[in-house]
Amino acid sequence: MTAAERKPPRALAPEADHLADATTSVSAWNLPNALTVFRLLLVPVFVVVLFHGSGHERGWRVLAWGVFALAAVTDRLDGDIARKRGLVTEFGKLVDPIADKALIGASLIGLSILHELPWWITVLILARELGVTLLRFWVIRHGVIPASRGGKLKTLLQDVGIGLFVLPLTGLLHALAWVFMVAAIIVTVITGIDYVFRAVNLRRMSLAGAGAPDTPTVPSQVAPPAQPSV
Repeated sequence: MTAAERKPPRALAPEADHLADATTSVSAWNLPNALTVFRLLLVPVFVVVLFHGSGHERGWRVLAWGVFALAAVTDRLDGDIARKRGLVTEFGKLVDPIADKALIGASLIGLSILHELPWWITVLILARELGVTLLRFWVIRHGVIPASRGGKLKTLLQDVGIGLFVLPLTGLLHALAWVFMVAAIIVTVITGIDYVFRAVNLRRMSLAGAGAPDTPTVPSQVAPPAQPSV
């Protein structure tokens, strides 16, 4: 067995909160920001298509799913491109979460208006999303909270669950949509509670460190030899 084979596997480091990504001096007119703005512009298009024909025409519902799916894909692409190419800007860090919440909010509220989803699900998910976003801005000056691995799972389950409810499904496929939505609700609540605890703990530790008095290190000195008594 070689030394490389005996080397233990390296643990995966938690993903950092991308709100704290260092910005660059590049122009805000770049591909990632264009994708973010495109996603934001797709939100009203999605709403119009979803409610076309009283919101229950199969063809328009499938088209609405296509618009939602396209917007969800851009949510993944813009951040990855920005970090890989060094195109993180203050504009992107501000508008990206707005576009995300606008898409999720519009889709959930639209589905509740169409009686596809109970209102309590919409209120619960949106309260968690907005609350965590406000927490991120509240604690960002105290440090960075590593994003839990459940965050990506939460986003995936929400996108799949909402997308399935947008589609005009019946029978077993509709039941499958409920399976994804229930899973999304559970992960959304768990990750939200976890984020609150970590945010409060980070702020407490930061304030405790700021309030501790500085204790400068005094270099050790050699004691002078004792004077002989006379």
